[in-house]
Amino acid sequence: MSSHHPYVSESHEGKPAFEWGVALCVVVSTILTACGKAMAATVLLSVTAIGTGVLRAVLRERSPWKIRSATFDSICGIGLGVILFGLFLSVLFLNH
Repeated sequence: MSSHHPYVSESHEGKPAFEWGVALCVVVSTILTACGKAMAATVLLSVTAIGTGVLRAVLRERSPWKIRSATFDSICGIGLGVILFGLFLSVLFLNH
């Protein structure tokens, strides 16, 4: 048996205060959507996703936002932000 014990607790993964900040951005985005401010909600989610991806890429293991590997987290965060905003713009252009 290997003596290396995999970390599975959140104390080794991310910083709860930062994660609560991201959750707050999602809640605010939901409220903005309910108020009819879809553009503001989309921009907030996109900026949050891109910000967490860039932060993870720059800080690597010191990042407060950790899900998997730094590469995976960065690609998913930045990709989600760009694609989400692109989808919103495509729907916006289709309606005009």
